[in-house]
Amino acid sequence: MGLFQKLSLLIGSVRKKEVNVLVIGLNNSGKSTVINHFKNEEEKVAEIVPTVGFSVERFQSQNLAITAFDMSGHGRYRNLWEHYYKDCHGIIFVIDSSDRLRLVVVKEELDLMLQHPAICTKRLPILFFANKMDYKESLSTVKIAAALGLDRIMDKPWHISASNAITGEGLQEGVEWLTQQIRELLINN
Repeated sequence: MGLFQKLSLLIGSVRKKEVNVLVIGLNNSGKSTVINHFKNEEEKVAEIVPTVGFSVERFQSQNLAITAFDMSGHGRYRNLWEHYYKDCHGIIFVIDSSDRLRLVVVKEELDLMLQHPAICTKRLPILFFANKMDYKESLSTVKIAAALGLDRIMDKPWHISASNAITGEGLQEGVEWLTQQIRELLINN
């Protein structure tokens, strides 16, 4: 891409860009609670219910208009995830850091996603939220990264952030990282 094109994209990035982000993870990991945190005060819900199928929510981060596809993590709905891979600009993968038993399932789903043709050919940023860090039995981000083999992801930018979706701890920093990564990809493509 020429200098003029990059400059015009950079100037254009001052205007609001619209991007699609896929929010995935196993059921009960806190995906909907994470998204609820970023909604406007009047749109937030007091009681989060499990997502059936998927829901679409919108919020803003650093002048990016983000359309978040909150995908159900229940086993029978996980096959829906792949239908949204091709049009997404980034992925938020929410992990229940206190659910040690299902960490193996998380790894299987992550591996399936990374091998999907619509994902393996793209340089999509992946933000991992190690959610529920307030639980006594939670694994650290280092242990989760090791268990999932995140160090082997060489062709995509990724970041793991400790979080507590109920209090909002760690969420803003994570989404700021993702927003910056998406901006860089938009400018360089």
